[in-house]
Amino acid sequence: MQVKGPVYAEDIPVSKTATDLLQAGPMLGYSGFRELLIWVQTTESARVKIAYRSKGIDERYTQQVTTTQEDYHIAKLFPTDLEYGTTYQYDVYINDEKLEFPYKTEFQTQELWQYRTEPPALSIAIGSCSFINEERDDRPEPYGGGYEIFNSILEQDPDMMLWMGDNMYLRTPDFLTETGIEHRYRHTRSLPEMQALLASVHNYAIWDDHDYGPNDSDRSYVNKKISERIFNTYWGNFNTNATGKGGITSHFATADVEFFMLDDRYHRAPNRSRDRDKAYFGKEQLDWLIDALTASRASFKIVVAGGQIVSDAAKYENYATYPGEREKLLKRLHEERISGVIFLSGDRHHTEISRMERENAYPLIDITCSPLTAGTHAARDEGNSFQVEGKTFYEHNFGILNVTGDRKNRQLKLTIYDSQGQKQFDYQVKASELRY
Repeated sequence: MQVKGPVYAEDIPVSKTATDLLQAGPMLGYSGFRELLIWVQTTESARVKIAYRSKGIDERYTQQVTTTQEDYHIAKLFPTDLEYGTTYQYDVYINDEKLEFPYKTEFQTQELWQYRTEPPALSIAIGSCSFINEERDDRPEPYGGGYEIFNSILEQDPDMMLWMGDNMYLRTPDFLTETGIEHRYRHTRSLPEMQALLASVHNYAIWDDHDYGPNDSDRSYVNKKISERIFNTYWGNFNTNATGKGGITSHFATADVEFFMLDDRYHRAPNRSRDRDKAYFGKEQLDWLIDALTASRASFKIVVAGGQIVSDAAKYENYATYPGEREKLLKRLHEERISGVIFLSGDRHHTEISRMERENAYPLIDITCSPLTAGTHAARDEGNSFQVEGKTFYEHNFGILNVTGDRKNRQLKLTIYDSQGQKQFDYQVKASELRY
């Protein structure tokens, strides 16, 4: 990347403390059995390392990383040689000075339960549509608010969080250039109210249009490769580009749950295309998804996408507006007799559950959870015939998925909370209900 922007003599300090040098983070990325990822961003070039320890385990250090402008002054650090199923406390050092935080900094490794015990319980936070105001770039009326929601999520003590698209909103000055796109990511990630959540909950993400490019953007977006690079630099997924054809498709597993993280932008034909069979995920991604779902033996196979899959309301950007590809996906799921699938989606600026009953097959369920902090709208009937009565919410909200029970009796319970952490409704699904 070419170094951009002027540097003035008065901008070069004689010295800065570690606190002065911290732009954002630390943020926990993926968690494995033997290693995981911790993300830190500095304000300028600096040396960053992580110290970590657990009960009965001597303190260790990651390799030290020097942040550079080419990588947006971001360090990705990898604690290794970890013990299974263990919680570690960690410290961040910048230029060999330890930072002090007013909240806990800890991470956890996955538990090795296979062939040994019943699968562990798992708590998953979900949400989408996070708009953080910046007055000079925003529309005249503020579109974001309710940032206390991030503390409300943390109070539920989830093991991980799924950011389901529109995790930040590129504005008009942003999406034309690399500098603009990166500015929006940096501005959003630096929100003070978000830091405690990032520091102790493992985060996984996909994108939708607003953190990919312009509103309703598709495969024609000329900066999509730049956007892809910035997304991968700012998030800590274990892998992306699972298809080998570009984009941020990824997969990971924890406990007896597998997550299939889809990209609904990079390969997508324009919404206005009149081709009934136009691409939404695209053939290569659909082929990968069906193969990966077929190979999986997970109790729950959670497919995460920016837009709704099950809803039949062909409005806005639902999958129903791409009827040919949607029919192919539903048909192939049935032909391969793939059990255990649940869809998660965002985008809609309201929360609802869709449930499609199928002949000679289990029902397909899509949990739509939106928005975190972006604008809301009044309750309205969009014509989704699969909407579950009484399972809707139209204010800022997030969800917690709790997976519990022994291997033969696993169940998933969704609870939707408002931004203050008040419960709005529950919805429960048993793994035994999602089988052929």
